[in-house]
Amino acid sequence: MTRTAVVTGGTAGVGRATVRELAAAGYDVAVLARGQAGLDAAAADVKDAGRRAMPVVCDVADADAVARAAQQVEDGLGEIDLWVNVAFVGSLAFFWDTTLEEFRRVTEVTYYGQVYGTRAALARMRPRDRGVVVNVGSAMAYRSIPLQSAYCGAKHAIKGFSESVMTELANERSRVRVCMVQLPGLNTPQFTWNLERVQAHPRPVAPVWQPEVAARAIRFLAEHPRRNMWVGLATVYTILGERLAPKLVDLYLGRYGVAGQQTRADLPRRGSNLDEPRDAEVDAGAHGPFDDEAWSIDPQTWASTHRRALLGAGAAALAATLVAVRESAAT
Repeated sequence: MTRTAVVTGGTAGVGRATVRELAAAGYDVAVLARGQAGLDAAAADVKDAGRRAMPVVCDVADADAVARAAQQVEDGLGEIDLWVNVAFVGSLAFFWDTTLEEFRRVTEVTYYGQVYGTRAALARMRPRDRGVVVNVGSAMAYRSIPLQSAYCGAKHAIKGFSESVMTELANERSRVRVCMVQLPGLNTPQFTWNLERVQAHPRPVAPVWQPEVAARAIRFLAEHPRRNMWVGLATVYTILGERLAPKLVDLYLGRYGVAGQQTRADLPRRGSNLDEPRDAEVDAGAHGPFDDEAWSIDPQTWASTHRRALLGAGAAALAATLVAVRESAAT
């Protein structure tokens, strides 16, 4: 059976890796983004996997454009089974060095882009009573860090918005699923085209994972929907640290969080992509400039995708232990 997926922000980074992952899994894929070179290359990836592709020039901050794109996809590829909201823009700057226009733009793309995408997907999925929406979040949906106030605020908002929609779908007993995936620092082109007002070159917070790790988790959610999934050990200890000792995390990030997002390495700078795409003429691909330190495997994701087997093994081990204790006590 043919399945159709939409990936916003599918020309670079996690979005691009997700496009490839879904095409390899048998999905026809529509890619919504602004950069023409990136769109063409992402479409070529889908076709190389033997699937149909539809590249659509779309700014996800424009609700009408997203709605039109959704209709274009259904007219061209068929009914949408999966919608993945990845698109975002970011900045590395202190809050007081960020203009209101810049702050608003980050919010409109990163948060409202997911609102508009979810709305366009649900308008089609709810009447059919089937379909999956994956909203891509971050460890920063739980624990904010310095230099990214607009982005952190948007990711917090995505979490609250998604949870509210989940309860509304549950109220009408819908079989449509809205899921979230929370990501760690990733090696993507983001750090070559963030708006930045820092002394050195932007970098992801260590430890760093490759975008394919996130893409595999997104595909898993598409096929095994659940409300939330954490990717990366760093995401786990970030969220748990915030729950257990938020003030200590405040102090730690206040001391190390600014320097930890910068590097003195001489790396590419493409200019800010807030208002204009930076892959309009040259494809950026999925990876950023941090391949030498990025992990391609993640024990947390493996454990999360195999949790039933792990729980079964744990239960079996506990049962065996109880039997052994009982037999020992009997003798």
